[in-house]
Amino acid sequence: MTITARNNSRERPDHGSRGVTVLGSTGSIGINTLDVLGRHPERYRIMALTANTQVDRLFDQCQQFLPQKAVMLDPSAATRLKEKFRHEGLEIDVLSGVDGLNTVATHPRSHIVVAAIVGAAGLLPTLNAVRTGKRVLLANKESLVMSGHVFIEEAQRCGAELLPVDSEHNAIFQCMPDGFRAGTAASSVRRIFLTCSGGPFRELSPESLVSVTPEQACAHPNWVMGRKISVDSATLMNKGLEMIEACWLFGVSPDQIEIVIHPQSVVHSLVEYIDGSVLAQLGNPDMRTPIAHALAWPERIESGVKSLNLFEVARLDFESPDLNRFPCLRLAYEAARGGGTMPAILNAANEIAVQAFLDRRIGFTDIPFIIEHTLSKIPSTRDIRLESVLSDDIRARELAVNFIASHEPIVGLRAT
Repeated sequence: MTITARNNSRERPDHGSRGVTVLGSTGSIGINTLDVLGRHPERYRIMALTANTQVDRLFDQCQQFLPQKAVMLDPSAATRLKEKFRHEGLEIDVLSGVDGLNTVATHPRSHIVVAAIVGAAGLLPTLNAVRTGKRVLLANKESLVMSGHVFIEEAQRCGAELLPVDSEHNAIFQCMPDGFRAGTAASSVRRIFLTCSGGPFRELSPESLVSVTPEQACAHPNWVMGRKISVDSATLMNKGLEMIEACWLFGVSPDQIEIVIHPQSVVHSLVEYIDGSVLAQLGNPDMRTPIAHALAWPERIESGVKSLNLFEVARLDFESPDLNRFPCLRLAYEAARGGGTMPAILNAANEIAVQAFLDRRIGFTDIPFIIEHTLSKIPSTRDIRLESVLSDDIRARELAVNFIASHEPIVGLRAT
């Protein structure tokens, strides 16, 4: 994708536009966000961009968009980035670590914070942005999965705006009643249909999944995503995490959310009302649509997405997910119904298991086995304070890491 540069000079124009910080600008969501922002230099200015270790990509983005600050989570990467800026004569402040992320997430000139850091690493800076009353474009689903109660409570207390960027949650948001605010319940809503493509293994038998490779799991049929979220999509854990996130965003119970496999990825989600009406949001599978919607809400702006051609689509298929093929989805529902810190434990074990699969230390079907083992060994606490969530997150990661280390190689362990 070609990103439209907002300004190629060494000066930062300020037209009274809204300042935007992108947490995780080098990932898929971050890149798409910059594409949309670059189309509207009169409305938005980039205050800060952040990344983990991708120095060259963040450097290129900073050359194009000239933010005031850049953050590398990895300190050594920050040192390399600072040297590249010095060599090119770019006067951009370089920060590092979690403190750097928190600084830009709460900066008074950051009116909008795009939370696009994958995994639990995005939890604290996103929460801090909420606590300063900003508009937060939420693409980091783990924040609500781990500590939804805290996030919603803080957003309401501090007057922050939570706007979902995941295509499915943004679609649900668009189908909600006028005046709806994230974190509240709409009494007129009966049910939510959360759609998914089914990933690359939708038609494979459960037995054949034992031998799939990371490359196969990351080959999503409709979306271009990072490796971790691609594996989550292949296991349907991504949809399970999104279900938990939807419970918090839209004030519904797990039993009010139905997962629907929709291979075309054109209907992004649906909302059923108590009068029998079902509203759906449709569009091409392009993340710039929900990003543009959340940036400009309640207005609409050009996103660069081509118009949907229903005659080319021709048909829309829907089916129920097979929980024998996708046990991660079952585990997510169990965690959602269990409540407390159980979703945080689920998420932590999943992150460890997915990374082990990507590192070829375990097999694809071992991922749900490790998650289920971790859930069975750590009792969930009803204490949903942030400290308890983070404590159980650490415990779950340690248990999953040790379990994998003590059983390597465990490819196909679930079947033995």
